[in-house]
Amino acid sequence: MICDPLPTTPLSGALLAELTALYASNSAFHRLTGDFPDPEDIRPEQVAAALAGERELPGTEILLARDSGRPTGIAVTLAHHPDPADPDPWIGLLMVDARLHGQGHGRRLAALVEDRFRTGGRTAARLAVLANNPRGLAFWTALGYEVLDHREDRGTGRPCAVLRKDLTTP
Repeated sequence: MICDPLPTTPLSGALLAELTALYASNSAFHRLTGDFPDPEDIRPEQVAAALAGERELPGTEILLARDSGRPTGIAVTLAHHPDPADPDPWIGLLMVDARLHGQGHGRRLAALVEDRFRTGGRTAARLAVLANNPRGLAFWTALGYEVLDHREDRGTGRPCAVLRKDLTTP
C-alpha cells in the first residue's frame, strides 16, 4: 500500500471519479454522519466540495491510499487542532473502500498516518468518533486509541468520543 497526498489543484477527471466511488461505497458511514444529502447517491461535485472544505483548515493533508494502483482509502489529517490548547495532530477522517472492509486496509492506512506523524516529530495523535458509530469506536480502540473525553464536534455539534494514542511506544 502506498499513501500519497492528493494534489492541491481542484479535483476533476479520473481522480475525482475514483474518489467519488470510494465515498459512495461508504453509504452506511455517510448515513451516520449526515454529511451528504443522499448517502445512496453521492455525486462528484459533492465529493470535490467536501474535500475542498477539508482543505480550508491550515495544516490539513489529504492522503490517498492505493494498492496495486487502485484507491483503497483516504485519510484527512490536521497538523494542529483549531483549539490552541490541543498539542496533538488529528486524524479527521480515515475511510476505506467499503468493499475492502475487514481485509486490513484500514489498519495499514492508520499505521501509515501514524508513521507520518512520528516522522514529523509528533508524539501522539487524536481523533473523534461519532457517538452513533460503535464500529468506528471498536476499530480505533483495537488500534490502541483511548477515549479521553465525550463532547460535541466543533463543526456540527454531533456527540462524539475524543480518542488519543501515544505514538512513542510501539
